Amino acid sequence: METYDAQQTGVFFAFFAAMFIPIMIVSVIILIAYWKIFEKAGKPGWAAIVPIYNIIVLLEIVGKPLWWILLLIFPCTSFFIGIWLINLLSKSFGQSEGFTLGLIFLPFVFFPLLGFGNYQYIGPAGAGFARNDTYDPSINYKDPLNPPQA
Repeated sequence: METYDAQQTGVFFAFFAAMFIPIMIVSVIILIAYWKIFEKAGKPGWAAIVPIYNIIVLLEIVGKPLWWILLLIFPCTSFFIGIWLINLLSKSFGQSEGFTLGLIFLPFVFFPLLGFGNYQYIGPAGAGFARNDTYDPSINYKDPLNPPQA
């Protein structure tokens, strides 16, 4: 039978505290950034701290229907839908897929950039896909090689 002394217990708690404190600081920074993102999108900032309601508000921000919350419940689909929601969030603020990768892999940097930066909410990114609005490049096209004669 093994015996444990106070030194082993102290090392465990020191390691736990060394990992717990930075994780909590980063979590609070991301939560505050979420609050600002919700406010920029015209939603109440406090909605970011309410567990299920924040997903509902995020679905409203990106323009997806409420039944998508069911897709987030199941483990097989939640990973892909979560990434898709983050992509639609960055699109709702006019950003590209590169910014989406930043939100996924460096959330402690890119969520505060989105919340506190000069990025403006331009509307739900998913709404255009739901209405089948497609981009037509022929609208307002100006030929750079043959300008119109006045």
